[in-house]
This record gives sequence, structure tokens and C-alpha cells, in this order.
Amino acid sequence: MTDEPSPADELKALQAQLVSIQRVFALEGLSAVIVLQGWDAAGKGGLIRRIAWVLDPRHLTVWPIKAPNALEQEELWLQRFWRRVPSAGEIAIFDRSWYGRVLVESVEGLISAETCERAYDEINAFEQTLVDNDVRLVKLFLDINADTQLARFRARYENPAKRWKLTADDIRNRARWQDYEQAYARMFERCSTSAAPWTRIDANHKKKARVAAMRRIVEVLGEGVDLSAEPGVDPVVDRFMTAS
Repeated sequence: MTDEPSPADELKALQAQLVSIQRVFALEGLSAVIVLQGWDAAGKGGLIRRIAWVLDPRHLTVWPIKAPNALEQEELWLQRFWRRVPSAGEIAIFDRSWYGRVLVESVEGLISAETCERAYDEINAFEQTLVDNDVRLVKLFLDINADTQLARFRARYENPAKRWKLTADDIRNRARWQDYEQAYARMFERCSTSAAPWTRIDANHKKKARVAAMRRIVEVLGEGVDLSAEPGVDPVVDRFMTAS
């Protein structure tokens, strides 16, 4: 009986597959968007590092999404996300995303209930447009319980090298845990479509969560991709190397 691979070994194998997928994406002009949402301290940053460490940064962009700046507040709210849609051959990771409209902005009372309801349809239309234009879309929600979050907050606070990661926003958001639970449930109900489904990842165990998330990313990005494809050689390079 063969022992199952450890999470570390499986993660390494999935990272190798992702490298091959990115190579084909760059070669064939394919593009992808990876959306990461989740509770504070759920492990989004750690997952992004495991992806970015192995990929070619020339074809990868990570977008940490915060509140819109003064200029963006004057635009249509989705406009700043359209500007971040990856070009052909590129992969973009969104550390939080357009879902802030129906999460933070809704919970904090920054938009009306009517505006929030309209935003669900606007999000679905936005994502459908991406998919219709052959952008691979992966939406991952990293889910932890309140006890896990508190333990991670405490670990950050007690580690001087990581204390900066714990903010007043984290504490305020935790105080509204039930409000965010309801907002997340509504998000799944309204915006997990056949074209752009949500995948919930149990992130209470970091290593297992990274494997599960990477597995889903590889599944979606790798579907129908011929990993045996090899890039052609520039004729100028070919002539030089042949003559040398």
C-alpha cells in the first residue's frame, strides 16, 4: 500500500504543474484571474506567496485591493477592476476584489441596500463577460472559524516581525462577525454561478488549505491545456546558434 503524499510534497507537485500551465498560457496567449476572498488571517497572503514564488513574474500580477482612492471614487465602481483585467498570456491574482462592494461597503453602510442588490447582478455580468472572452476565472473563499482567527491574531501580536499585520480594521471586522457571515452567505447565494462558481476552502489548517486551493487553481487553469506544447525558437536565435 502506497503512502499518501504529505501536504508539502503535494503542494510542490501542484506548483510544478502550475509552472507548466503558465508557460503554455504565455505561449498561447491565454489569461486567467484568481480571486481570493476570506476572513482576516485566513491565509490569503501565504497562498499568494506559494503561487508567486514559482511563477514567472513577467506574466503574473498580484493586485492587493483596498478602498478606492479619491480618483476611483469618481468613476463607475467596476472601472478600477476592468483596468486590472490581465492581457493575453498573463495571470492576475486579486487579493480581495470587486466583492468588497457587497461585503465591506454593504456591512459598513457605505452603500444602500438597493445599490448592493444591483451590485450582485453587475458582478455576475462582469464575470460572465470575462468567461465569455476566454479568461479563466477561479474564485476561492478561505474559510476559518472565529477561534482559529483569534489564535492567529494572538500569534501575530506576540511576534514582533508579524505584529504589523494586525490592524484596527481586523479588530473592528471581527466585532461584526455575524454581519459578515450573513454577507458571505448572500454572496455565495447570488454570485456562485455556473460560469463562475465559488470554491470554499477550509483554511483552519494552513498547509491543507494551500494544497486544496492550489488543486482547484490547477484544475481550472489546466483544463484542456496541452502541457506538452513547446515554444518555438526565434529564427534569429536559431541561425546564430546553428552557425556558432
